[in-house]
Amino acid sequence: MALDYATLDRLRRDHPAWRLLCAQHAPLVAGFLHRVFIEPNVRNLPQSELSEALEDELFVLREQMGEDAFPGTARSYLNDWAANDRGWLRKFYPPGSDEPHFDLTPATEKALTWLEALTARTFVGTESRLLTLFALLRQMHEGSRTDPQERIAELRKRRDEIDAEIDRIKAGDIPVLDDTAVKDRFQQFLQLARELLADFREVEHNFRILDRRVRERIARWQGGKGELLEEIMSERDAIADSDQGRSFRAFWDFLMSRSRQEELTRLLEEVLALPPVREMGPDPRLRRVHYDWLEAGEHTQRTVARLSEQLRRFLDDRTWLENRRIMDILRNIETGALAVRRTPPAGDFMALDAAAATIELPLERPLYRPPHKPVIRGTVRDAGDAEVDTAILYAQVVVDRAGLKAHIRKELGSRSQVTLAEVVSRHPLRHGLAELVAYLQLAVDWPGAAVDEATEEEVSWRTEEGVLRRARLPRIIFLAE
Repeated sequence: MALDYATLDRLRRDHPAWRLLCAQHAPLVAGFLHRVFIEPNVRNLPQSELSEALEDELFVLREQMGEDAFPGTARSYLNDWAANDRGWLRKFYPPGSDEPHFDLTPATEKALTWLEALTARTFVGTESRLLTLFALLRQMHEGSRTDPQERIAELRKRRDEIDAEIDRIKAGDIPVLDDTAVKDRFQQFLQLARELLADFREVEHNFRILDRRVRERIARWQGGKGELLEEIMSERDAIADSDQGRSFRAFWDFLMSRSRQEELTRLLEEVLALPPVREMGPDPRLRRVHYDWLEAGEHTQRTVARLSEQLRRFLDDRTWLENRRIMDILRNIETGALAVRRTPPAGDFMALDAAAATIELPLERPLYRPPHKPVIRGTVRDAGDAEVDTAILYAQVVVDRAGLKAHIRKELGSRSQVTLAEVVSRHPLRHGLAELVAYLQLAVDWPGAAVDEATEEEVSWRTEEGVLRRARLPRIIFLAE
């Protein structure tokens, strides 16, 4: 984008990030939103909780600057920041909740990131960035080659370098990063981790824009269902197959790997235990930063799922409208028939093509069969001595939810995550489908559960009669609390 006068003037008037920087209460807005959203890495907050935090912030500022500094209420400020002419917060109602929630917009996060970069840094690392750039250039150069001989030669060269490094280590020459190099790389890790979370919010925003376009198009559509669905799905496929969509799908597949998550957990534990890193006073929440990535990615997946839900609801609504239109036509026909019942129209009332009489031969009809009359006696038999098991009338399937939770916690005792299929394989289902439904309900209420809709797993069990039953469902992952 060219930064000419017309473009910059349009951005100054229309872009929410620029409006935030020019706002009268920009220090209040930026400081408060950074404290409640960015620092604790919170995706969204309910209105009651956010209003209470803003009231506390306003109370402290009024004590310092006077009662007339900020005359409005916390709720009025939040609604103003979420208005269309501001665009600093997104106000929405989550499914199943009647209380509004607030979330940062990507433009606000960009403004906060820029403001944070204005502060002077005590340590500016350049070595790790240079090494990262060099590694990226090497990956692009090697990954774009199509000649097998060149790729093999490059791999052999790398193998020789690794063998030479192994020989040096065996000889006692072990290169170790000094404290400055460790701090340099850790600072770059912090920056990239935060930028990655910001990218998730922007990707989710782009999918939400697509969802809004679909709603508007459905509301204004007057043609057939097939044409609309073809147009919407083509646009959805274009976004999924774009560079952004393919990059997000590759990242999600990489992050959903259990071995990768375990490796990230181990590396974070070891790096945060290094003395130079402990001197920097990192946030303890960094130990679970990859789970924050997982949660942010799941928010994006849910936005895509809501898009599919809108399409399904559109189909249901169109079917209901078509059925209603058919019923209206039938009612109009009945009303017209009643209106002309006593005064039929003159002339031909209806024309039938190729009218003919239906001929039925007598022998084609079935013979008459007299109905069978049952004989009912007036006596009642006495109860016999036959043994009848009446316990089956009172048998009920009772699933022990506490026991199922114990199975999940037992499996999480030695690892950071476990799938539902793994839990069932180690603790077979005793009550069949009822117990599987109970596991699904536990996954909804579990504080650290995730659903990978792109991967399916099979869960099997045997009934009391010995019949093998199978169920296929998306991969459900239970994370350690």
